[in-house]
Amino acid sequence: MRTTLIYGIILTALSTSTLLSAAHAEDKLIRVGFNPGPYKEQFQQGVAPYLEKKGYKVEYKDFSDGIQVNDAVSRGHIEANIMQHPVYLKSVNERLGIDNVGIVQVPTPPMGLYGGKLNTLDTPKPGTVISVPNQAPNEYRAVLVLQSLGWVKIKPDSDPATFSQKFISENPYNIVLKEMDNAQQVRALPDVDYGLIQGNFAVSSGMKLKSALKLEAPTSQFINVVTVAGKNKEAAFAKDIIAGYHSAEFKNYIQTHQQYEGYLLPDYLK
Repeated sequence: MRTTLIYGIILTALSTSTLLSAAHAEDKLIRVGFNPGPYKEQFQQGVAPYLEKKGYKVEYKDFSDGIQVNDAVSRGHIEANIMQHPVYLKSVNERLGIDNVGIVQVPTPPMGLYGGKLNTLDTPKPGTVISVPNQAPNEYRAVLVLQSLGWVKIKPDSDPATFSQKFISENPYNIVLKEMDNAQQVRALPDVDYGLIQGNFAVSSGMKLKSALKLEAPTSQFINVVTVAGKNKEAAFAKDIIAGYHSAEFKNYIQTHQQYEGYLLPDYLK
């Protein structure tokens, strides 16, 4: 009887230990979601080694759009995503009724005006067709580039999160803005005069930032962020991700890889 009791206690202790070990392993798993672009490689090469030294295991998940990857963070299917700037994040939060938050900025390729049928910045002819992203915040970015060229003007009270073409107050050249899925814009360049393309889609398609006819002006609101669920912003894994981006290893990685020249950089890398 005594032997059976002792054996039972040992089994219970072992089971408890196994459960605790499994829970600890679960705590050390970070699942990160990405859209097409340079952010996955940045994380794999510049941040993951730092996290792995701290005992984390990292899993990478690919998504085709920004809604799904944010929903996955909110539901706890993944711990973080890296693919969006704060203005887009705000618009998705409002659309889905969720509370995702950005915790650290990451190096971001700027949006650019790329040549399609035309390859110079001559005064546009009436009816010039320019492709723009079909998402309000990124269409706003696109039109800001056109405004910087003097081709259009935007109403000063425009909200980037809900922007539409009705907020263009002046279009003296009757430019046609053709909205399309941003993932399709590179392939569609031969069919339009110009394309205003997000940097991540441009570079992931093999285009060089320096080939753009015009790049957007640096602004912090369009530098992408690592996003987590609001309830996790103070979690240990979130703080360790921040530390990984702020590490000397990550700074060295960015500075020693030429493909990141011309990127919008967070202050911690300047």
